[in-house]
Amino acid sequence: MITQLKKGVLELCVLAALRDEERYGYELITVISERIEVTAGTIYPLLKRIRTDGLVAVRTVDSPDGPSRKYYRLTDRGRDELAAATAEWTNFYPRVNAMIGVNP
Repeated sequence: MITQLKKGVLELCVLAALRDEERYGYELITVISERIEVTAGTIYPLLKRIRTDGLVAVRTVDSPDGPSRKYYRLTDRGRDELAAATAEWTNFYPRVNAMIGVNP
């Protein structure tokens, strides 16, 4: 997949993956990788940025099986961003499909 195109939608995918439950970083990578090929080197910097932007909150939990895990959850601002981005995507992708001659 075109790298810039993927980067443009990954934030939406991460926010959507956190819509109903909190998840730790590797779990997010696993969930998203079921549909889109991603790496830790892509997801972790994105998580850091959206945390800085106030879209997610983090809690750290000790793990008996290794290092502690950071669990990410949407903030109210993150839920608002998810709703706005979803609406924008829903409006955008059919127009791109029409432009390139693909029927949804």
